[in-house]
Amino acid sequence: MKKLKEKRFGIDIDGTVTCPTSLVPFINDAFSLNITLEDIKKYDLSEALNIPPDKMRDWFDKTEPEIYASSPLAEGAGAVLSKWQHQFHLLFISARRQHLFDITETWFKDKSIHYDHIELIGSHNKLEAAKQYEVDIFFEDKHDNAVMLAEELCIPVILFNTPYNQDPIPKNVIRVNNWYEADSWVNQWCKTKEIVPLART
Repeated sequence: MKKLKEKRFGIDIDGTVTCPTSLVPFINDAFSLNITLEDIKKYDLSEALNIPPDKMRDWFDKTEPEIYASSPLAEGAGAVLSKWQHQFHLLFISARRQHLFDITETWFKDKSIHYDHIELIGSHNKLEAAKQYEVDIFFEDKHDNAVMLAEELCIPVILFNTPYNQDPIPKNVIRVNNWYEADSWVNQWCKTKEIVPLART
């Protein structure tokens, strides 16, 4: 059995460590919309907003660096990750592409977020990276990623609740509303080793 210090946390970045609303002002500005996060019911933005995929892709490619540089932290992320850096190995595994590494690293430093490793895989398939780094638990906002990681690796996956990830989940995917709830669940899991839904008071 691994000691507490040896537990390895695989953590997505966008919509997980960064606030899921990060994209919204950029979308509104570029496409003359007036949406909120609640209007984004699907992970695929072109499908969610009825914008042609090539148009959305072109916009995202151009705007990606600016979005990432200015993304705010998700609620509680700074405090919880700051606490966890003394307890766990923090391995950030993101679908961002490799040419965005410097922007990503600068953002982590600016936000004072400790990392043991940052892996930009350029794909949403995080399974191989999660296997390679032998993560004990994963933190994610994309529904199908969370389900695949949980089922293939038989590990708990914390899914940060958003309007675009509301499909059903298996037992070892645990929904939380913020990082404080994630911390509460992790504390309980470290003590009991049981994968159960978050007990809310």
